[in-house]
Amino acid sequence: MRLDHVSYVASHDQISDVVNRIGSQIGTAFIDGGIHPKFGTRNFTAPLLNGQYIEVVCPLDHPATDATPFGQAVKKKAEAGGGWLTWVFSTEDISAIEDKFSRKSIEANRVLPNGLELKWKQIGVSEIVNSNELPFFIQWLTPNHPSESKDHCASIQKITISSLRKTLNSVYKDEIYSGINDIEIEFVNMEEDYSEGIFSIDFNTTKGIVQIN
Repeated sequence: MRLDHVSYVASHDQISDVVNRIGSQIGTAFIDGGIHPKFGTRNFTAPLLNGQYIEVVCPLDHPATDATPFGQAVKKKAEAGGGWLTWVFSTEDISAIEDKFSRKSIEANRVLPNGLELKWKQIGVSEIVNSNELPFFIQWLTPNHPSESKDHCASIQKITISSLRKTLNSVYKDEIYSGINDIEIEFVNMEEDYSEGIFSIDFNTTKGIVQIN
């Protein structure tokens, strides 16, 4: 189990500006990650060091957006102004996580503009619709990974979470803490001026520490 990627939401109209802004801040260009046909969303990804990446995702005007938990979560966050949506952990065998959720994971895919298809299983997305503090979990089914690039130069140093302590009280907290390695996780009390979930992420870049809210 390891932290695989972090997900940031933008509206469809603003995703290009957000991608350019974050890419400039961390010194890494994003690429078009394609459309999630099952979820009614699309993303752009930027590789990070340590086998991780950033996803910037937006909702589409598509029936699947309202019909699936991931589409609902992305749309809800976009309508609230966007920002950090969630953190995602990957595992080589998702069955142990399925046992804790008492349900099966679902398969998903997206096709890059170059025709390369990425496939994975995921579980835990239903829970993030109403609790952005929690992560969800995936198992990659194809060998290619969005972190694979010669251009990555930034890494995640710290994740600050506005918390109702759901992560610390969850049945999979051991998996979370075993998968963050040297990344610092800080839980802060939820205040009225910001909502539950990831408040900011600090990145170690060639320009020093950059915090993205």
